[in-house]
Amino acid sequence: MFVPKSDNQSDLEEPRGSSGPWQCSICAQENDTGLISCELCGVLRDLSLYFNNANEAEGGDKRRNKHSGVSVLARSLFTPSGPKSKAVVFSDGFKGNKNATGYTQASLDALHKTYMTHKQRRINIVPFKFDIPSPDDMVSTGLKSSRHLRRDFVDITVKKVMADDDDPVTEKDTNTDPSSAMNLDEAGGSSSSVAADSQDKTLALDNELQNLSLERKTKNKKAKIKKPNHVSQYKPERWMLQGEDQEMPRQLNLAIVGHVDSGKSTLCGRLLHALGRISKKQMHKNEKEAKEKGKGSFAYAWAMDESADERARGITMTVGVAYFDTKNYQVNLLDSPGHKDFVPNMISGVTQSDAAVLVVDASIGSFESGMGINRVGQTKEHAQLIRSFGVEHLIVAVNKMDSVEYSEERFSYVKSQLGIFLRSCGYKESAISWVPLSAMENENLVAPASETRLTSWIDGSCLLNAIDSLPPPHRDVSKPLRLPICDVISSHMLGQVAVCGKVVSGAIRSDSKVLVMPAGELATVRIIERNSSRLNLARAGDNIAIGLQGIDPIHVMSGGFLCHPDYPVSVSSSLELKILVLDITVPILPGLQFELHIHHAKVSAGLVRIVSLLDQKTGKASAKKPRLLSARQAAIVEVKLEREVCVEEFSAMKALGRVFLRSQGSTIAVGVVTRVHEVQEEVA
Repeated sequence: MFVPKSDNQSDLEEPRGSSGPWQCSICAQENDTGLISCELCGVLRDLSLYFNNANEAEGGDKRRNKHSGVSVLARSLFTPSGPKSKAVVFSDGFKGNKNATGYTQASLDALHKTYMTHKQRRINIVPFKFDIPSPDDMVSTGLKSSRHLRRDFVDITVKKVMADDDDPVTEKDTNTDPSSAMNLDEAGGSSSSVAADSQDKTLALDNELQNLSLERKTKNKKAKIKKPNHVSQYKPERWMLQGEDQEMPRQLNLAIVGHVDSGKSTLCGRLLHALGRISKKQMHKNEKEAKEKGKGSFAYAWAMDESADERARGITMTVGVAYFDTKNYQVNLLDSPGHKDFVPNMISGVTQSDAAVLVVDASIGSFESGMGINRVGQTKEHAQLIRSFGVEHLIVAVNKMDSVEYSEERFSYVKSQLGIFLRSCGYKESAISWVPLSAMENENLVAPASETRLTSWIDGSCLLNAIDSLPPPHRDVSKPLRLPICDVISSHMLGQVAVCGKVVSGAIRSDSKVLVMPAGELATVRIIERNSSRLNLARAGDNIAIGLQGIDPIHVMSGGFLCHPDYPVSVSSSLELKILVLDITVPILPGLQFELHIHHAKVSAGLVRIVSLLDQKTGKASAKKPRLLSARQAAIVEVKLEREVCVEEFSAMKALGRVFLRSQGSTIAVGVVTRVHEVQEEVA
């Protein structure tokens, strides 16, 4: 603090000095006569005129020149001595020394005690408290610490209000606010009470700001979904049962699965070419490019394998989609990859299918490889997967019969070996059709076989007739809309936000409102397309593409759902499953980490506990809390997912309640969801 001047002296009085330029005492800058402060550093020309002896500080008015911009401590350090200046006497009788330039030198403590008033010299330093969380602790512990502080703040507020009502002089609870007790002991007087009150208010505002920030994040974490109505209350509207497109052919989603190099893509390409779905120009282009790369036999396969990576590696990596018509159906052909590295991609095709064609290579060694000699082959794994996803009707296409000279004996061997396994998976004999053929030679595909070596013993129809003879799949329009999102696509016709997938239940039409889960956001259906044809509505079983509007693309993702706004799908991260363990070599123990696949969602999960073993004949519990699960055992287990997924219990909707578990690139178990545990929101 500086010492006030006499009453008749102005704070802005110009400093006296000789005419001519003057030199700054700080930076030695030469300044014009008319300037009262240094042009370079801003220090006043003559500080001695603005400061008197520090001993007069106790009796002055303690004023400060608000236009100087120089702190009190700086003025005391850099005030030059003049003829009218007196020796500065510091607190405790200490006198400062002067250097050659006339500046006063003293310790910082002596300067601080001299130029600070009695009230301002009192500094209340509260010792660090080890029994309350520090700011770093609050950041590291997150929401838990915020709830702790919130409870403390409520206790402080309640006790303070009660104290004000009962006795205004009542002291604060030292257990709740230990800093207030320290202030009362050290500070004392009215000034310490004001400081304590200010500290309480600062702490209260701090906690309020932290609580507001954390609560806002918590609200945004959960989607605002109103309480759903029970499914039993749902009644389909008239337009769902009748419509303008009632006479359109029924759609059949047909998955093509099988072991790698069994000829799946070649079979699809040959079938489409024979039905006129591939032009001669396109076929000629494929043949030319295949010969240039030394892969002439891949010409028909390239009708489905269109990407550069697939053509370079010679294998299918993603699900190829194509369409063709039969007498009874409009078939949506799903060419699935057969390589074990792309089984997760194959799942997306199986999930949408109503029936499947299992392609088997009849050549010597290839069939045995697909069945697996030392471990499960892709033929077995694909058969298990399609059955676990509810595909009941299966066509077994025994391909490459030309490589075994159309041998009836070889066909019978394949049928007997594979038939035993398929029946063990749960397929009925009447639901399996066996078709010997040769895709490369176009034998027994769309027309009856012409090869005499085949016609001499064949007793079945061609592949196209077998597809057309499949029973019509069940379409459930009596339940609310459920459309799992297979993929988020980019389309100029559909708009910025577009998705594709199969309508599992209910119906959907243009300009209707849908609920996008698990985000819980509403959207409007802008356009519906099926096989590049515009539709007004689509019902259960239709594989469609939809353009949405009125929603941020960030809320739409593969594995999500489009639902009826009043009947949303369940969302959970904790499930109870009934599983069947496949042919594994390492037993399954609690704590196992694996990938759980359900419809189009794939999520990391962990096995929490094994509830019980099940008798596969009766379905009843045979043992409680077993330590492990081995091959071919059935059990009830509880799993915890890494994130929430859309799911329904198997008893409520079969298509959405089927799951399978994969670990280290192999399928270890298949099963169904028996219970969906509701997520309990934490209450602070």
